[in-house]
Amino acid sequence: MVMENLFTMSNSTVDTNSTNLALGFVSSVISVVLFGSNFVPVKKFDTGDGMFFQWVLCSSIWLVSLVVNIILRSPKFWPLAMVGGCVWATGNITVVPIVKTVGLGLGLLIWASFNLLTGWASSRFGLFGLDPEIVSKPYLNYAGAILSALSAAIFLFVKSDVKSNTTVSESETSPLLRNSINCTENSITDESWVDKLSPLQKRLIGTLMAVGAGILYGSSFVPVLYIKDHSKNNQSIYAGASQFDLDYVFAHFSGIFLTSTVYFLIYCAIMKNRPRVYPQAILPGFGSGFLWACKCCWFWQTTT
Repeated sequence: MVMENLFTMSNSTVDTNSTNLALGFVSSVISVVLFGSNFVPVKKFDTGDGMFFQWVLCSSIWLVSLVVNIILRSPKFWPLAMVGGCVWATGNITVVPIVKTVGLGLGLLIWASFNLLTGWASSRFGLFGLDPEIVSKPYLNYAGAILSALSAAIFLFVKSDVKSNTTVSESETSPLLRNSINCTENSITDESWVDKLSPLQKRLIGTLMAVGAGILYGSSFVPVLYIKDHSKNNQSIYAGASQFDLDYVFAHFSGIFLTSTVYFLIYCAIMKNRPRVYPQAILPGFGSGFLWACKCCWFWQTTT
C-alpha cells in the first residue's frame, strides 16, 4: 500500500512538472509574439515626437491593470512596485525616437538584448538587494549570457534603412491642437527633432537610446522581486507579502501611467501648452498598450 502511494505521488509529481514545463514554453511563445509585435503600430502611423503616443499607450496599459485588479479583488498595494513602473515608463519614452532613427527591427533587437542581460545579471548576482539565483549548471548559464552579449554586440553593427512616412496626407498629420493662435508665424511644424538629425547622428543616438531603454526595461521588475524576496524576512516591512506576481500588476502599471503623465505634462510645459497631438495615434497607442499589458500579465502569471 505504501509503495502504491509512493508510486502515485511520483507520477503526480512528474505530471505536474511536465505541465509546468509545457505551460512555460507556451507562455514564452505568447510573450515573444506579443513582445515582438506590440510596437508595430508605431511604424504605420505618424506619431510625431512620440510623447503623445506613449501617454496613450500607458493609459491603455493602466486600464488593463485596473481590470486585473478588479478580478483579483484588489490585493494589497505596495508603493515600491510603482518604482518599477516609473523605470519602465522612462525607457518607454525613447521608443518612437528609436524607431525613427534605427528602425523598429534593429531597435527592438538592441533593447531586447540589453533587457535580457540586465535581468539576468540582477537575478544571477543579486543586484539591487535581490537574492542571488542558484543555478544547477552555472557553465550553461554563463554560456547563454555570453552568447546574448555577443549577439547584442553584433546587432550594434547592423545597418538599418529608415524612411520617413511620406504617404500620409497633410490633413492626417496635422496636430490635433492646432488653432488660430499657432497657425501664425510661430506655428508648430510636423517635423520633430529626430528629423533634423544627420544619418550618422540618428544611428548613434538611436543605438544609445536603445541600449538605455533595454537597461531600464531589464530593471523594471526589480522592485517586485525585491518585495517577494524580503517577504520571507519577518523583520522586513514586506514580511508576508504575496508571492503571486499578478498581485503587483496594478501597482506596477500605476507607476507606468503616473510617470508617463508627468513626462507628458512636462513636455506640454516645454512646448508652451502647444503639444503635438496626433489623432491617428490614439487607436494604435491603445492597441500597443493592450498588447504589451496582456504580454506582461501573461508572463507574470506563468512565472509564479
